[in-house]
Amino acid sequence: MKRSHTCGALTAESVDAEVILCGWVDTLRDHGGILFIDLRDRYGLTQIVCDPDDSVESAETAKRCRSEYVLQVKGKVRARPADMVNEKLSTGAIEVVATSVEVLNESLTPPFPLEEAKAAQVSEELRMESRYLDLRRPSMQQRLRLRHKMAMAIRSHMDSLEFVEVETPILTKSTPEGARDYLVPNRVTPGTFYALPQAPQQYKQLLMVGGMDRYFQMARCFRDEDLRADRQPEFTQIDVEMSFVEAEDLYQVVDGLLAEVMDASGHGRPELPLPRMSWHDAMERFGSDKPDLRFDWELKDLGEVFANTGFKVFANVLKQGGVIKALNAKAQAGVTIKQVDEWTELAKRHGMGGLAYIRVQEDGSWKSPIVKFFSDEESDALREALNIEPGDLILFAAAPWLQASEFLGKLRVEAASSAGAIPEGEFRFTWVTEFPLFETNDAGRLVPMHHPFTSVLPEDEALLESDPGAARAVAYDIVLNGVELGSGSIRIHDPELQAKMFDLLKISEEEKQSRFGHLLKALAYGAPPHGGIALGFDRLSLLMAGGDTIRDLIAFPKNHKGIDLMMEAPSTVDAKQLHDVHIQLDLPQVAAEEE
Repeated sequence: MKRSHTCGALTAESVDAEVILCGWVDTLRDHGGILFIDLRDRYGLTQIVCDPDDSVESAETAKRCRSEYVLQVKGKVRARPADMVNEKLSTGAIEVVATSVEVLNESLTPPFPLEEAKAAQVSEELRMESRYLDLRRPSMQQRLRLRHKMAMAIRSHMDSLEFVEVETPILTKSTPEGARDYLVPNRVTPGTFYALPQAPQQYKQLLMVGGMDRYFQMARCFRDEDLRADRQPEFTQIDVEMSFVEAEDLYQVVDGLLAEVMDASGHGRPELPLPRMSWHDAMERFGSDKPDLRFDWELKDLGEVFANTGFKVFANVLKQGGVIKALNAKAQAGVTIKQVDEWTELAKRHGMGGLAYIRVQEDGSWKSPIVKFFSDEESDALREALNIEPGDLILFAAAPWLQASEFLGKLRVEAASSAGAIPEGEFRFTWVTEFPLFETNDAGRLVPMHHPFTSVLPEDEALLESDPGAARAVAYDIVLNGVELGSGSIRIHDPELQAKMFDLLKISEEEKQSRFGHLLKALAYGAPPHGGIALGFDRLSLLMAGGDTIRDLIAFPKNHKGIDLMMEAPSTVDAKQLHDVHIQLDLPQVAAEEE
């Protein structure tokens, strides 16, 4: 055996045991000819003592060791002196006196230090270039172990509920899913392409038609879209689909699943059932369909307060059917002019003329150019509606309902973040339900809020004929701390209703058959009522680990430009490879010159 124990296994009970350890040199110290090596592996760290009095050969070998050398150490466990015990280590009560040290492999000097504090000061780009070294850091290994524990908890829980894990194809057909597809040319049939799946949406519906009843998968998904801290070109989602269910059944399954994940992550189990609110309620109160409930600043509609106002700006908005909404940023009256200017720019980007606000002075007086237009009755009603106290900052929006809500929703998070008002270490879930079935794009055309397979609320089905834009969907998102973890819906299982949905979306008969003919055909063969959800496993892992970017929860991620700096991917390919798949490049002039 190469080793008898790991570097995290030995304790005071191991004293006098003969052991063999393998690992990397974490640190090496020379104390007057006696060398101390901290030997590290995935499980922990053990102190090795190389004393010439015990083994001249071991001490000589240790002298030529350097950081990250790979060693096999044979020796005897002894207790450390009482004043030398390291309480921070599980192995801190013992050390191993080496009788043999063998260098299994040498190491070049790493391009960056692997000590946690020093590595944190190194650019992420440099660490990603040598990701195999970055992964040796205990913090990275802890995150990947946490991800593993979460995945095991998910699989165990879903198996207990009689879900079957089914793998769906990676090479599939290009269908409109909301983002650009990654395309794979087909050598056998020139001019045709596979697409990498943005999600297994149609496959999991087809599994329900196939009678699988309960399916789940830790599904790999691919989307060619702009990247950010919580988005990668390839990612993992917890994909779930169930037959003969209503939304309530999905809520219960996912509630239990998230409770198991929280428990496996060491955060305890949340109280179930998880809270719920409608999409309209979320937008009305928080200005977001993924509200952060860790702080209680809520938006307030002030239509009644200013119903008869003499302030023309507010009066004109109300006359045109808009709303007056406000947010009380508690204790933020001292915010800087620079910050207010930034928020004013945010207001303009949301189509507002500017930002109206009131600073409430410590003596209770109001400082703002707009308060002179308020009557005493309006000021009193405003004070009561917003629970205004000295030190508060009141922020207004006067616009159409959705525009005003979305602007104040973004301002709510920005103001709370800059004020340090968002608690750390808390987990606040909520379901957001009853989304609109459609939204309108820039061309004034109806597009699905989720996807075209989402069912309409039964009580709103008649609206598909009279006012489809007002119809609500049997769609739901699960949100944690202002982050959308997952999105799902009850699907359309009636082929006639599915065809009707395509008609409303102005999808031609030719496009229906070319892109969705297989699904429409399957629905005609006794498709059961079904529904499901997909949860972002990377985002969930990030929130459980308390990190800043999902790149830290993925073993080999891409950077913000979608580049794998370690493998140098994507890369060019030779002419023969392109010829085999019948592709001829027509690069932009700048790119061609760079080549």
